[in-house]
Amino acid sequence: MTDRVNVLGVGISALNLQSALAEISGAIAARRKGYICVTGVHGVMEAQSDEAFRVILNNAFLCTPDGMPMVWVGKTKGHSQMRRVYGPDLMLDICQWSESNPCRHFFFGGAPGVAELLAEKLKARFPKMEITGTFTPPFRRLNPDEEKDLQEKVRVARPDIFWVGLSTPKQEKFMAEYLPKLDATLMIGVGAAFDFLSGRVKQAPRWMQRSGLEWFYRLCSEPRRLAGRYFKNNPLFVAKIAAQLSGLKKYPL
Repeated sequence: MTDRVNVLGVGISALNLQSALAEISGAIAARRKGYICVTGVHGVMEAQSDEAFRVILNNAFLCTPDGMPMVWVGKTKGHSQMRRVYGPDLMLDICQWSESNPCRHFFFGGAPGVAELLAEKLKARFPKMEITGTFTPPFRRLNPDEEKDLQEKVRVARPDIFWVGLSTPKQEKFMAEYLPKLDATLMIGVGAAFDFLSGRVKQAPRWMQRSGLEWFYRLCSEPRRLAGRYFKNNPLFVAKIAAQLSGLKKYPL
């Protein structure tokens, strides 16, 4: 079982892209159901005031280090092999892997048309991958008819991976609720990866991603939507993680 790093009470899996892919391919081969949370500072900070959400993160099959701060904390605790497992990169690696391994994909989420566009772009890039369905949900909970429609589509599609492209914590709560309701093996919440890989939203340059400055690029791109999140969560995260690492406060899982 993958080791976890305690980041303010959230167990972040001590992974890199290669070991994450190995865990995922093993789960698919064994038909082991589970959900995977791709988690950075925003998710960890949301979990500070939402105990139910923290439980969801800690019960995930994997809770990957999406942000560089997760990696830095892991390295201070001796996990030298940890690297960022960024949602878009993880999705691309799995799609490439699935060209030569049996794996069916289903895309759920995004604004109208995004899931279909994403499927089209990925199929063009990885022509041997198998895409069995898409579903664009409303910006609210599914009603009984919509839930039944989704269940039927997934039953027919029988996906090995059910990709979820919603916001955090909405996508994680959806996965925890719907994993037992849907005929899918793994559910992976990748948030903005739907927009990035469909070409709807431009990604930050690699140097900004590697240096932990992607948040600044996204803030400049979408200031009205993201300013509250970053200006509140980032400084508070730094203060809390400094207290944890200095031993001033314990955060039990």
